[in-house]
Amino acid sequence: MHKDAAKALVVETKRALFGRYVNSLFKDHAFIRMAYKNMFQISPKMWRSSQPTPAHVAAAAKMGIKTIINLRGRRDDCGSYYLEKRACEKYGITLVDFPVNSRDAPKKEKMLEAREIWSRIEYPALMHCKAGSDRVGFMSALYLYVHEGVPIEQAVKQLHWRFGHLKQAKTGILDHFWETYRAHDKATPTEFFEWVEKHYDPVAFKAGFMAQWWANVLTDRIIRRE
Repeated sequence: MHKDAAKALVVETKRALFGRYVNSLFKDHAFIRMAYKNMFQISPKMWRSSQPTPAHVAAAAKMGIKTIINLRGRRDDCGSYYLEKRACEKYGITLVDFPVNSRDAPKKEKMLEAREIWSRIEYPALMHCKAGSDRVGFMSALYLYVHEGVPIEQAVKQLHWRFGHLKQAKTGILDHFWETYRAHDKATPTEFFEWVEKHYDPVAFKAGFMAQWWANVLTDRIIRRE
């Protein structure tokens, strides 16, 4: 390659990388997570957090984290995803893209797939969404209950306001899911995945949930959660 062309390519690459950082910082609000990453250890093998920055991935590698489960899914147009993927490759951490929702009825297939993922990944591991509040709260509760056998009363505490979760908003549908299962199990003791596969009807379940308007304004328009 001609020297001038090679130099131009380096400049273009640096410019593109700078654009990724700008996108992550301001469009994806990484500047907030740089100050507060909302990261907690929920068991000897699992951590939860908000979207990690490259510095957070580096710190996770030093802690011995082997796997990061990205609950936002692959987002090629998002600077945060590009930088996370790049950092995981640099530090030898396996990145698993596993998108889940925060404002809709939990999907049966996602819960079944999560069980399979947790059975095969290398630990210690970290799960994250964007803010570290809703999706990762639900998945942390699910992980503790079905994978580590933590009592459900303790596991559901992963959905809590101290992590930034508001059960009064649309994201409260995640709390409603656990409340629905616990009510069924109390009346008719049923193993969790048996209930999911045989009794859980996402359409009917969703119709029975109603969020409060003020909480929706706070999470959707002011905080701008995903």
